[in-house]
Amino acid sequence: MNFPLIMLLALVITGAIWLLDIYALKPKRDSEAKEPMLVEYAKSFFPVILVVFVLRSFLVEPFKIPSGSMMSTLLVGDFILVNKHTYGIRLPVINKKIVEINSPQHGDVMVFRYPEDPSLDYIKRVVGLPGDKISYRDKKLTINGQLIPSVHQADYSYTKSGLNYVKAAQYMETLGSHVHETLVQQEAPTLRFNDVRAFPMRQNCDYNEESFTCTVPPGHYFMMGDNRDDSNDSRYWGFVPERNIVGRAFMIWWNFDDFKRIGKFIN
Repeated sequence: MNFPLIMLLALVITGAIWLLDIYALKPKRDSEAKEPMLVEYAKSFFPVILVVFVLRSFLVEPFKIPSGSMMSTLLVGDFILVNKHTYGIRLPVINKKIVEINSPQHGDVMVFRYPEDPSLDYIKRVVGLPGDKISYRDKKLTINGQLIPSVHQADYSYTKSGLNYVKAAQYMETLGSHVHETLVQQEAPTLRFNDVRAFPMRQNCDYNEESFTCTVPPGHYFMMGDNRDDSNDSRYWGFVPERNIVGRAFMIWWNFDDFKRIGKFIN
């Protein structure tokens, strides 16, 4: 469902009804006559829809985390806020950038339109910028020949859907200016080689069953989940084009299961 398009249509329809009443219907209506119900509803809803549309399109947009691919930074059920203008101002619906502000940086948690189906929104961490050479071998991440610092913190366990119990190790990783947690399942393969698709510019990557190396093409980004062995990300479906960017996630505003997470900033 294209919610921005639905909101835009609602805004246009209610606004058109209101203007039609002002310039065509009201002058012909008796001063004592009651407003038609449709006009009354349009006048009531138009300002509300306008405010929500502007806030959601240009300032902040709420999202709900549907999967565990960003654990333990983000948990299933977290409701987050996404800054829509961090990476530039974009026209709603068509998502075309009209004002350049900042570019994504290493370690940013970013919401974007899934390249294989732009109607879906995904959230991952920015690992590779345009021109970067990304390598992942033996559960170790390397960017442009530099090993990314990652320090073991503790054991971590969680239950996936279907009551599957998962054991992992929790690490503290330093990526750009961000220090954040990652999860690694030591018994899981470094790469699910059979899940790698034939994505655009696949020739920029070299895969085997134990590692991969990718050079990020201009105007694209390489994304990975913090739950490294349980994330469907750029390793499998490729690069995220700049035009697919939605915004940067910055805060958890609600979680029905854990009120302590409310107000937590996302690093």
